[in-house]
Amino acid sequence: MDVRVRYAPSPTGLQHIGGVRTALFNYFFARSRGGAFILRVEDTDRERYHEEALQDLYDTFAWLGIEWDEGPDKGGAFGPYVQSERFDLYKGYAEQLVDSGHAYYCYCSSERLEALRAEQKQNKKSQGYDRHCRNLTPEQRAEYESRGIKPVVRFKVPLEGTTVFSDILLGEMKKKNKDIPPDPVLLKSDGFPTYHLANVVDDHMMEISHIMRAQEWIPSGPLHVLLYQAFGWEVPLYCHLPMVMGKDGQKLSKRHGATSVIEFRRQGYLPEALINYISLLGWAYDDKREFFTREELEQLFSLEKLNKAPAVFDYRKLEWFNGQYIREKGDAELTAEIIPYLKKDGIVDDPPTDDQQTVIRRMIPLMKERLHLLKDISELSRFLLQEIGPCDLEDVIPKKLDAAKTLEILKEGRMLIAAFEENGEEKTEELLREKAEELQVKLGAMLMPVRVAITGTRTSPPLFGSIRLLGTEKTLERIDRVISQLESEV
Repeated sequence: MDVRVRYAPSPTGLQHIGGVRTALFNYFFARSRGGAFILRVEDTDRERYHEEALQDLYDTFAWLGIEWDEGPDKGGAFGPYVQSERFDLYKGYAEQLVDSGHAYYCYCSSERLEALRAEQKQNKKSQGYDRHCRNLTPEQRAEYESRGIKPVVRFKVPLEGTTVFSDILLGEMKKKNKDIPPDPVLLKSDGFPTYHLANVVDDHMMEISHIMRAQEWIPSGPLHVLLYQAFGWEVPLYCHLPMVMGKDGQKLSKRHGATSVIEFRRQGYLPEALINYISLLGWAYDDKREFFTREELEQLFSLEKLNKAPAVFDYRKLEWFNGQYIREKGDAELTAEIIPYLKKDGIVDDPPTDDQQTVIRRMIPLMKERLHLLKDISELSRFLLQEIGPCDLEDVIPKKLDAAKTLEILKEGRMLIAAFEENGEEKTEELLREKAEELQVKLGAMLMPVRVAITGTRTSPPLFGSIRLLGTEKTLERIDRVISQLESEV
């Protein structure tokens, strides 16, 4: 079988993790089988349609480095690839179903349908259309049309029997036809198709071989199979992908944190890290390997290695992945990645001065080991690129110590750091350790006041590397300033 798969988003919101996971699985499957990956824009929901969402779609996949073989911007033999440009096609197929007896015209007003819903709710009946227009006579239809009423087209869901289809991952799926929502609308009175009609027609016309989508679409499966059967078309192979959940077991949503790709991008996640991590949400090559390049996934991905169980999105694991990928980057490449964040946060000029460029180049090897997100660079490097203000003494003074003891620690530490260039890192650390024992404090309590004095924060790159980058003279100036602050407190 020639593999042809599609990603068919609706441009009503930003690209999110679940949608991108679906796109990636389709893309990797197509590449692994030498098939075609198609982008189709399903923009029939005009009330919620946004141009910004459409642009976000293109921007997201350009950033991820994922290209489709056919689509609105690529063309192809099965276009157009935007549903709003295919309305005449849908109308023709809706009329075909009416002519074959598989659909009918419905003239019910919105007022009647609202009253029906209210009555069903009040009497605790199952919700759904009551098939009022399913068996209208030609005379009844003519009377409605003489009043200028524009009908919708509804599909005739069989009243009896069971609809069965096979899912590659989940096996045989069954649903009694009486449990399928009765007679859904296929074509609205304004000529716009509903999702069900447009989706089935497009998948058939574009010769889609495999439909890979989230399990939330399983309830639509039986209806779509009935539509394929009504048209006399072969049903594509279905594969309903496992859900993506938060750690609380609920479907991943904004309450769990960032879910749109643009949010992850703004925070400083790398596209290769995001692709790698997302590819593991419901798929595993084996029980050991975690790191894959995009090119490796294009070769190794297979449906047989999908998991049935829901996948759990772990933000900490993704952040760890991102840190690993950051450390794999060359210094020049990482420099180019972090400068936009430094400019955005006002840490450097736009463009950075020559002096700022020099500091950035020198600090990259040290910062690389501490970065988990690219945006973290601003707070980590601020002390090197800007003058820091007076320190908060609550940060300077270690727990269980007072200002007087901290002042003693800083003065003793200052004398040892003054000889940093002469003694080197190992000797300075050894002397500081000995001094901590002499002062009867832990090494951490010895180093923390120095760290805060020179960086302005308790969280910073390694202390001795920071001193080397800042320079002994500037380091001593900042320690002296905090010593003055403490002296005024003692």
